[in-house]
Amino acid sequence: MSAENHNAPVAAVKATTPSTTRKTSLYRLRAADPPGHTDLRLFVLPRYLDREGFQARKVDHEGLSGLLVTGTIAPGPADWCDPLSALSGHPVAEENQTTLALLLVRTEQAIYGLTYGMGHLMIDPARIDPGFGIELAIRCLDADRITKVRRQVMDARGRTDENSATGGENIRGFGIEQFGEIVSQIAGQIANVPLTFTKDRTRPAHITGNDRSVKLPLGSTPASLLHDLQRIEEVCALPSPLPEFEFIAQVRPLLPKSEQVQRLDERLDAMLGGDERALLALAVPSVCRDRYDFAESFKVALGGRSRYHTELEIDQFVEAVRHRQPGSRLQALRDGRIQMFADTEGHELISSKVPADHWLTAEVSEGSFHYFYWQRRWYEIGAEYLVVIEQRIAELLARPTKVTMPPWPKGSNPKENDEDWYNKQVAARDGYVLLDKNTVHTARLRGGGLEICDALGPAGQFICVKKAEATAELNHLFAQGRVAMETLRFDTEAQEKFLAKVDELAPGHPLDRTFRSLTLVYGILLKDGVPLTPDSLFAFAKVSLLHAVTALEGMGVRVEIVSISRTSATGMVTVLQEKAPDRA
Repeated sequence: MSAENHNAPVAAVKATTPSTTRKTSLYRLRAADPPGHTDLRLFVLPRYLDREGFQARKVDHEGLSGLLVTGTIAPGPADWCDPLSALSGHPVAEENQTTLALLLVRTEQAIYGLTYGMGHLMIDPARIDPGFGIELAIRCLDADRITKVRRQVMDARGRTDENSATGGENIRGFGIEQFGEIVSQIAGQIANVPLTFTKDRTRPAHITGNDRSVKLPLGSTPASLLHDLQRIEEVCALPSPLPEFEFIAQVRPLLPKSEQVQRLDERLDAMLGGDERALLALAVPSVCRDRYDFAESFKVALGGRSRYHTELEIDQFVEAVRHRQPGSRLQALRDGRIQMFADTEGHELISSKVPADHWLTAEVSEGSFHYFYWQRRWYEIGAEYLVVIEQRIAELLARPTKVTMPPWPKGSNPKENDEDWYNKQVAARDGYVLLDKNTVHTARLRGGGLEICDALGPAGQFICVKKAEATAELNHLFAQGRVAMETLRFDTEAQEKFLAKVDELAPGHPLDRTFRSLTLVYGILLKDGVPLTPDSLFAFAKVSLLHAVTALEGMGVRVEIVSISRTSATGMVTVLQEKAPDRA
């Protein structure tokens, strides 16, 4: 070797220290037998166990017991190769390759699945514990260091929101409402959990929990992984979540295709063929929410027949499937489709074809637990959660009011004593103003008209009236009041046009012309004149009402609710009658 070679500079090689942890998706899996007696192959979808290029190997290494399944899928050239070749004039023949790895690990308490690449595809979905990720997160997250929240509103709005805060903030800063919001993912820093990652570090661990799994840094050796799993089990064994997160734990989605969901589907199918219509209702799907208020007709394709309706009712759904064979009714709704139109003739299409069961909600009770079907998914509602909702509804119904609602007797036919007739009865009293069908048109409403309310009360209260036989009608009522108050608070053009109408109809009416201190009154007549109580309201109507009240009170609007009677006046009259003995 020459001298020059001896003196040539040598590139420095930096020694790398193996990482002690790796961020991993962790699933907790459900087994009928104790972990030590369960065949771990049962947790893997059979097509991956038998697939060419995949292998399943038993794991018994330094105290770690389990099963490792790995493989690669190479389906051939990517589907964008041909169009890209045509665009560029160059041949393109690249292949997609998908790698999958799943490590199943036994502990004394449970069986866990650690996934790498697309390894989660190999887990049998029916074996996944759907509550694990959220359960762990709300027991160990730092309430002041939350970085992401995804939630769904479990009512007729069907909304999904996702909010992030890079630096982390308090859980309450994400604006999660206490009633009827399903937190499906939450992320942030954990506190007081001695994982391998936090050992000898000043930086806290960050985790993301969802309704299927949790993603967090786990130990990279058998001993450190088992240590971390033990710490996780200790956290999950805590009897209740941290106080700041307790309300999140009350609602959890059930895993699709699980035995429990299959049982609930069977119950719902039976309800569709029976007499339990009080537990069935309609709710607007997420994809239809933005345009629903503009819909004038609906095309309903169910049971091999297509019909147009100006209103959707639960009876239309039930009658279309109730005479089908047991086990086929719910599937018929899933196969059915509904479209919305902006005109009554069905020419101005404003929605795609949406599965009919996405419009369906249902309530099923089993012991102290309640389950709700919403947008083709079942949710479990804890007993304590329902108690809180009942208490809040009771408080709302007990609020005093200064409006009087006259009796609403039943007519001899559907068109007699209808809402149009009743609104005129309300407005016939001294100090009241009829505004039913008297709409306001503004640019903000895209040229459409908005009915602010059915009548004005003597002190400027906005009264919205509804005769309701099902949840859908109440959802519409609550949304109408919310949109009306929102428009008056923030649309100056609407304010001006509304005041002009009031001045024309009732000059000098004592209305708050600043629109800063508004009172909205929901006047409700339930089917057969049943008094309005927490028990007589359908569960989804309760959630819709509480969401509407939360939003309205956030705008400074006072909400009052009056139960309309078939036989006597209610509201202010009731309050005065209750106080009469004291004056005597």
